[in-house]
Amino acid sequence: MSLCIGCMHEIGSEIICPDCGFDNSRTQSAPFLPYGAVLNKRYVVGRNIETNGESTLYIGFDRQTSNTVLIREFLPAGYYTRAEGTVKVIPDASKAEDYERLFMEFEQFFSFLSTLRDMSAMNVITDIFRANNTCYVVEEYEELISFEEYVTRNNGHLEWEVARPLFMPVISLLEALHKHGYGHYAISPTNLYITTSGKALLLGFATADERRRGTSLKSQLFTGCAAPEQYENSFPLDNITDIYGFTATLFYALTGSLPAGAKERLSDGALFMSTSTVKRLPPHVVSALANGLQVKREDRIIDFGDLRSQLSVAPTVKAIQEEISRTASMAKTERPKKSNFGMSPISVGIIVTVVASLLFLWIGILIINRNTTTENPEPGQISTQTSVTETPTINNEEWTGETLKNYVGKNFEQVRAELSSKGIVAYKDAYTSSSDGYSDMYDEGVIMSQSFPEGTPLDADKGFAVTFKVSRGPNAATLPNVEDMSLASAVSKLTELGFVVYQDTSVVHSDKVAEGKVIGYKGHSAGDRIALESAVYLVVSAGPEKTN
Repeated sequence: MSLCIGCMHEIGSEIICPDCGFDNSRTQSAPFLPYGAVLNKRYVVGRNIETNGESTLYIGFDRQTSNTVLIREFLPAGYYTRAEGTVKVIPDASKAEDYERLFMEFEQFFSFLSTLRDMSAMNVITDIFRANNTCYVVEEYEELISFEEYVTRNNGHLEWEVARPLFMPVISLLEALHKHGYGHYAISPTNLYITTSGKALLLGFATADERRRGTSLKSQLFTGCAAPEQYENSFPLDNITDIYGFTATLFYALTGSLPAGAKERLSDGALFMSTSTVKRLPPHVVSALANGLQVKREDRIIDFGDLRSQLSVAPTVKAIQEEISRTASMAKTERPKKSNFGMSPISVGIIVTVVASLLFLWIGILIINRNTTTENPEPGQISTQTSVTETPTINNEEWTGETLKNYVGKNFEQVRAELSSKGIVAYKDAYTSSSDGYSDMYDEGVIMSQSFPEGTPLDADKGFAVTFKVSRGPNAATLPNVEDMSLASAVSKLTELGFVVYQDTSVVHSDKVAEGKVIGYKGHSAGDRIALESAVYLVVSAGPEKTN
């Protein structure tokens, strides 16, 4: 079997790959591995596709499974040499101690990442091994759409209903990382991808030394997404740093442009967003963006539970619930006194609502673009025009080749494979609203419509591509049991399923469920099957009721 080094497809005796156009007569120069090198008697090395100051990434082929894979090799810039055409890395003797430390940190970091197989936003790591005086990490490979391309296909920005189910699993992944003392620190549109099944996948992992200035590695930072502290020499990074990068990437998804670079924002911390954008986004999302992109760390959202809550629950409702809980707690410990200056919890709730509304108004004024008199995009903004694929101009009466079939009702992945074998690209149409794509008639993954009718000529030479609208299945899901869960955990679970979550503001005492834990749903029960995007209200326990 002869493989193309560029894409790992079989090419027989061909030199120029018919699939990707790669010239297989080329060679790969040091310090990268030679084309066709075999690692661990199993993995065939292909072309280099990404390099940073710590490692390089190759496309590869697993001879044991016959699958295309990704192979990451530890190659810290300035710490080694490799002779042309060889595979062995020779560490610099004068830096041997530092090389060993960086080696161990790299291996431990990716060993931990390999345990996160159940996180939907994490690519699966299948193998880690040492060889050639360095370390290799093997990951699954699948066809992906870059996030920038995905946003462009969606009119240059995403609606919140589309962005929310993409970004919530990323929060869960980051939360798992930081729980064990690790982080990503390079969250950006460049490192985010969309799978063929419509899920977000976070790539571009590296150790912390690669993601800040002043360390022994040549740092790689992403302007607009890197937090201000990452530009300070050897500043310790944490979850507050990743919250900035996450929020900047979400800002890009919702507006079509990145915030200004951190250095520029240090002199002027304001965020600018067009009036039309502010109008179409839920107020609590605008507020969360402002809070997550504060240049001063002490003003920024400090943990992922709070970030998830701010993106999922309207701030006024959350503030009322927190104030009521605080009032109830004070009443337990200071029973003889009247708390809150004699006011009832309802009065407190009304005051908190007014204060929160005024606070949000101030935040809105801060981030709204000063040019509010025009709805037209300003110079430099991404265009919101939709790119439309043109119908082939071939006269059907003269066409003697294959034509497009009617694929409605067929499985998309099977159709995609069939068309790919004929040189035709099949795209899954991006969902543009929260209700788009659901169907009681078609099962999940089944084609509901196609961009060109049956009988259209399939002319691969002209770069013909077909877009299919694929069913998400029935627009409903079953409410899980959330009793006795923390509010943050319950919100995370429900938002990933596709529900919009709120806290019920009523004070409910319970002898069974501890204070602050979820009792259940208001108006629903675990096991109920309800429409996705429905508002779900969680009842939180105020603890057992005190008796005189």
